[in-house]
Amino acid sequence: MVSSWCYFILPVVLLIGLFRKCRARTWGTCKNTENLEGRVCIVTGANSGIGKETVKELAKRNATVILACRNLQNARTAISEIRTQISTGKLVPMKLNLASFLSIKEFAAEVIQNFAKIHVLINNAGVYVPFKEHALTEDGFEIHFGINHLGHFLLTNLLLDHLQQSAPSRIVIVTSKLYESGVIDFSNLNGEKGLVVKGRMNPAYCNSKLANTYFGFELAKRIEKSGVNVYIVCPGFTYTGLFRNVKRSWFHYIIFSPIALLYLRTANQGAQTVLHCAIEPSLCNETGNIYRDCKLYVSKKKLDTDVAVRLWDVSVQLTRLKETMK
Repeated sequence: MVSSWCYFILPVVLLIGLFRKCRARTWGTCKNTENLEGRVCIVTGANSGIGKETVKELAKRNATVILACRNLQNARTAISEIRTQISTGKLVPMKLNLASFLSIKEFAAEVIQNFAKIHVLINNAGVYVPFKEHALTEDGFEIHFGINHLGHFLLTNLLLDHLQQSAPSRIVIVTSKLYESGVIDFSNLNGEKGLVVKGRMNPAYCNSKLANTYFGFELAKRIEKSGVNVYIVCPGFTYTGLFRNVKRSWFHYIIFSPIALLYLRTANQGAQTVLHCAIEPSLCNETGNIYRDCKLYVSKKKLDTDVAVRLWDVSVQLTRLKETMK
């Protein structure tokens, strides 16, 4: 005899599945499938999550992809896994530790030496660590600000001449809608005065995503008409290893499961807007805009031009960019 629970559970599961499928249709898909042979792309944080799925999609299109990862063995493992599904494209593992300015400089120098052109730089890597742990980069910066913003700021600027010489080329900066909850406090960029934690939100992460957004906004202005376009991407609420350092109880997982089924994207779904901005030809005349769901995203949070310029200048000082580029 069929349990009466089945008559309740089955329709609910079917309803959730149908609702999720309808939502997924609004998330957007990169429709461009042109052959990218001869195009060289860099993806940071390429061994897992959105980064790995972006690599897969680029490889399908026959691109040469540099997997820039903190752990070189993880990059090689990711390549082995990708090769079980995709045989096209050229995949190159390279070590890049965004928590170390020295590693960033060494990576950039190696790229410039070994690759005549770089057509796409995808700044995807990111960390999310409970703020109470007070984690720091090797250079002494608060880990979110140091890796998510300063690391990519330095990397991009070190590769900028190479990208300009390879024009038309693109820079894709992965942010998050959480940037709308961030603040840029120039007296507390490193969280040295502490940060106010509201609910379960990590203010340091939100602030770093706002810094990413300001960086993309200002970078686009500074290199306008150089042949290098800048795209700022919110991939959407995506299931990746980003939150692996956040400890949750079994109760949280039970409460969270229905929300996850309805709203949580797979890593491949999260990669679609990243890929769209990296390769879609119709965007060739666009730069400095924010994208979500493979279309322009209009935020309620207005960016302040003065803050963008000041953050740029402070980032130059903190990374010692001018000294590095002499």
